[in-house]
Amino acid sequence: MLRWVWLARVVLACAILVAAVFVWNEAAPSDTLIATLAFAMAILATVGSAMHVEIERQRPLGLAFYVGQCALDLLLVTAVVHITGGWSSQFAALYILVIASGALLLPFRGGLTVAASASLLYTLDVLWLRPGAGAPFLGVGVQLAVFAVVAIGSGYVALRLRQAGSGREALAAQLVKVQLEAAEILRTIRSGIVTIDSQGRLLYANPAASELLGLDLRASTGRPLLPSLLGVSPQLADLLERSARDGVRTTRAEGIIRRNGEEFEIGVTTTVADGTRPDGSVTATAIFQDISDSKRIQALHIRAERLQAVAELSASLAHEIRNPLASIRSATEQLSRRRVVRAANDDDDEGILHGLVVREADRLSRLLADFLDFARTRVTRLDALDVGALSHTAAMLAAAHPDRGPDVQVQVDIAPDLPRLAGDEDLLHRAIFNLVLNAIQAVGADGHVFVQVDRRPPNGVDGSSVAVTGELIAISVTDDGPGIPLELKDRVFEPFVSGKVGGTGLGLPVVHRAVEAHRGVVLVDRLPKGTRFCIVMPVTPTVPPVSSFQLNPSGVSA
Repeated sequence: MLRWVWLARVVLACAILVAAVFVWNEAAPSDTLIATLAFAMAILATVGSAMHVEIERQRPLGLAFYVGQCALDLLLVTAVVHITGGWSSQFAALYILVIASGALLLPFRGGLTVAASASLLYTLDVLWLRPGAGAPFLGVGVQLAVFAVVAIGSGYVALRLRQAGSGREALAAQLVKVQLEAAEILRTIRSGIVTIDSQGRLLYANPAASELLGLDLRASTGRPLLPSLLGVSPQLADLLERSARDGVRTTRAEGIIRRNGEEFEIGVTTTVADGTRPDGSVTATAIFQDISDSKRIQALHIRAERLQAVAELSASLAHEIRNPLASIRSATEQLSRRRVVRAANDDDDEGILHGLVVREADRLSRLLADFLDFARTRVTRLDALDVGALSHTAAMLAAAHPDRGPDVQVQVDIAPDLPRLAGDEDLLHRAIFNLVLNAIQAVGADGHVFVQVDRRPPNGVDGSSVAVTGELIAISVTDDGPGIPLELKDRVFEPFVSGKVGGTGLGLPVVHRAVEAHRGVVLVDRLPKGTRFCIVMPVTPTVPPVSSFQLNPSGVSA
């Protein structure tokens, strides 16, 4: 604003001097003197004001400085009006510019004071210093009214501008405060934060990022970051590049940082901001932190949970083994006593005791065998399995078991064109065999067991909590027996929990661990008559589909 005022002042002073030169011989000596003095005063005052502003650049200008500028402009315009005819001068409108600039440079009252001063100087010049013949008092009054209207209007506009400016300054100050607080938080946060643009150039990195990566990221601002980041953390570089290039956001990914010959794990989250740059380009930000300690703590928790499970399992196993051992010991003691005192009719008692020893020994052997199966349930090798053929073989083997009732029907239905499944053949065979055998034993002397293999669980299976996604294979085993007791439904996969007389309670836990080892789930549903178990497992995408094993398009019966 001041620069424009200075420019207008110098132009006006020069114009007065040039006009005086052209009419030098005809102008009155007083007018020539006024023009010369006005030119000199305007040039000197403008140069002095500019030098003062440049020297005091870092300090705010005082109110007296602005008042002096307005007073100088009023005197200069009065001189122009005076030498150009007084009341008949065409340059009286220059007072309006001075009033408007005063309203913008000074407070509201200051603007009104400038307008009042302009009116006073104009009136004195027109009516006293250079009164012309027939000076129109009405015209002077109108001119003064215009000055007043301009002063009030300009003052009101200037007041609104100041209010808007003060609000903007407050907002700017608040924004600066927030930026400083955010910068302080980002500097002190222990997580590394790195931001790059779509070309991979580093835009921002906090000190924690430099410390974690072992790189001087502050000196690399504005330079490509990904090449140097690849040697330190390829996973972090890849996630950042994907986010910046494709706009892909990543949550809770993991990677490794190699620094000074050591490696430690990091957790990474990336986000993308569209149009945050002046050119509208995309920026990607990665937030990462050292999770080595949390990983070690997690491993310790898992180990503690496993040890606790082993302890509980050992206690249960010891309890289960103690019962048959007690029976065997009691029977053996009685046999030894009866050997000393043998009666004529003791042969029957010895046979009963002998049978008890054999039966309990068999039970103990079966319990230990099931426990070993449960303890060793893990994937030892992966093969491309034909799940249909595997399910059929396991079902037919279970159907040939001595525990099968004489009128029990086992039916197998396998969907066509099932894809191969990457898994451990022996482990899955045992899981399916155990489910079918449990169903056969549950139906008693007569009943039906239905085995179905398809790409999706059968209708009615409660899979709301299934975490398996993508292409699936579902193996369901349904029986029409009495069903699982309601109080055991939520505990059927716990070790040594069984609803069968003489059962070890390890068959279903073996099934659960086998399926879980293949990243699948086992679902159980109580039907109006009977029970349905359903194994749901994901299909490995790289294994090509094959024609499923089929003996009969409508199903296989035994």
